[in-house]
Amino acid sequence: MREIAARVRAVRERLARAALRAGRRPEEVKLIAVTKNVPVEAIREAVDAGIAAVGENRVQEAQPKVAALGRDVEWHFIGHLQTNKVKYLAAWASYIHSLDRLRLAQELEKQGARAGRKWRVLVQVNLTGEESKYGLAPEQLRPFLEKIGDSAWLEVVGLMTIAPFTADPEETRPVFRQLRELAEALRREGWPQTMLEHLSMGMSNDFEVAVEEGATMIRVGTAIFGPRGR
Repeated sequence: MREIAARVRAVRERLARAALRAGRRPEEVKLIAVTKNVPVEAIREAVDAGIAAVGENRVQEAQPKVAALGRDVEWHFIGHLQTNKVKYLAAWASYIHSLDRLRLAQELEKQGARAGRKWRVLVQVNLTGEESKYGLAPEQLRPFLEKIGDSAWLEVVGLMTIAPFTADPEETRPVFRQLRELAEALRREGWPQTMLEHLSMGMSNDFEVAVEEGATMIRVGTAIFGPRGR
């Protein structure tokens, strides 16, 4: 068995065990293979091993990969998105995980109207207050959702967060739990279930904890493709 295929299987097994520990079904969680700095040949091997969703951080890097792989996979944009790059996503991005400011929402609305397509987006929340991370503070989330609630070309489908990197994955549990509890609080307040369908959280070092805390999307790169450059 090829190395990448073996890693994909190992990640799926870990995902399944984590889901079962939490009383969840493994199929409730979408595994997104993060392909930053990963060549097309390696992505193809992962797709052949059953990967159906791919996450890209950079528009420029994604475009040749999309051209090579086409629509064989579901493409997710998971990195910080500059407004001047939005127009390049219309042809391929099924989900955008990093909506974090009103100006970006406005540009997505404009480009969605121009392309005649509705964007499926997750709102990024910064739960730790780290300046190195993007995202809305929890107290900014409700006003932001109210401002974009009438958008014709934006479909908010969930929330995303990035936990601090730690040697002990258990230290990330409070962050993932807080995102889940924030979504639950919004549901109790009457926000539509469809706006809170997904929680995108958890990466190679902590995805099992994220699954136990309710993740519906996990973004895994190193555990599938091995260490890569920046």
